[in-house]
Amino acid sequence: MDALSEDLELLPATRRSLRHRIAVAQSEGRAPSVVAAVVRGGEVVWEGSATSVEGHGPDGDVQYRIGSLTKTFTAVLVLRLRDEGLLSLADPLEKHLPGTGVGEVTIAQLLSHTAGLAAETPGAWWERSSAQLRPELADVLGEVPLRHEPGRRHHYSNPGYTVLGSLVEALRGMSWDEALRAEVLEPLGLTRTTSLPHAPHAGGWAVHPWADLMMPEPLEDLGIMAAAGQLWSTTGDLARFADFLLRGDARVLSPESLREMRTSAAPPEPGAAELGYGLGLQLLAHGGRRLVGHSGSLPGFVAGLWLSEADDVAAVVLANVTSGLPAATVAAELVGLVADAEPRFPQPWRPFRAEDEVPLELCGTWYWGTSPHVVRLRADGSLELGPTAATGRTARFRPGSDGSWTGLNGYYAGETLRAVRRGDGSVSHLDLASFVFTRDPYDAQAPVPGGVDPQGWRGIG
Repeated sequence: MDALSEDLELLPATRRSLRHRIAVAQSEGRAPSVVAAVVRGGEVVWEGSATSVEGHGPDGDVQYRIGSLTKTFTAVLVLRLRDEGLLSLADPLEKHLPGTGVGEVTIAQLLSHTAGLAAETPGAWWERSSAQLRPELADVLGEVPLRHEPGRRHHYSNPGYTVLGSLVEALRGMSWDEALRAEVLEPLGLTRTTSLPHAPHAGGWAVHPWADLMMPEPLEDLGIMAAAGQLWSTTGDLARFADFLLRGDARVLSPESLREMRTSAAPPEPGAAELGYGLGLQLLAHGGRRLVGHSGSLPGFVAGLWLSEADDVAAVVLANVTSGLPAATVAAELVGLVADAEPRFPQPWRPFRAEDEVPLELCGTWYWGTSPHVVRLRADGSLELGPTAATGRTARFRPGSDGSWTGLNGYYAGETLRAVRRGDGSVSHLDLASFVFTRDPYDAQAPVPGGVDPQGWRGIG
């Protein structure tokens, strides 16, 4: 094996740390059971559980209810509709699902919880009452569905994802459940992810706050609210789903669309640990890392799934208790335990191939006004532009077929960089979003905006 190809198997000390964290979570969280899995490099490298029933620990095939983790699956369905050209994320809801009373909100706002809809439904607590109380979308939205002006702030909304489920049904001509099974679950091989429980599955429990006693929670079918929190799944299936969220799958959703889902579309609430919300994905800062995933809960169950793209590590934690065990926090800690104990090997440096055409004339120092910047070309085809100083706007660019470059991050994300050539083919300057970069500070031979003083550089007279 290549020294840098990495043996995916975890070290004994790391495995013990993971087992210990799960044992502490089950004990201190007073959960009947907790089950977890860690994914690294696309493979499940650790599974563990802790239980109050001696000799009967759950494994990666036991179903738990995953609550709002369901929203990420719903978001994948909506992005598929976008990628097929059936809708634009900028479309108002009314264009595809008329008559809701909130037709002015956009698809993107619903996905990112910025549509301004109420957090919960009118009437009885929907997670613990019969779906027959909410047979129609109007029953979910209520008479006053908006709490904020659309687009102004992040406000988590379960009704918002119910609307997205109805949107999927309207455009697919089938139920949300049927679409999910055909378009996501079956292609990814998630055979143990279902709308209703299939044995073996855990029962949901509430634990008395002041005594070590338990009470079973009712297991309600959520009906029209299914797209917001219906699913049951296993750590085995969610481990595969986590890897899909990182790498993509041509049968379901491209890496580019998943990168879009993982990008912040809504700012965080003040004082929150979250970094914001993407399109169906929560963004979290934890232990100096940027994590992407989702938490979930329904009466009797808590769930958490987080992945670190930089470390190529993901973790899933499921438990069958209403409260007391912070499954999402524990999942984030498992990611950190593995990433800290066994850092990812960097990809080996490799030069360009002999047959590659490399625009070497772009490399080196360029000046935006008097500020020196450096352009570097990488063997993967990307271009990097950044200031030589410690601070400033740094960005990566991907090449286009017309010789231009498109920004991938930061201030220049989506902006176009072009090398402007003279009549003899040599590069005069770089044009980036109206900024002119020249080989010399304020090069008089380049079209510097505002022109260059004809007397040039000079000292004090």
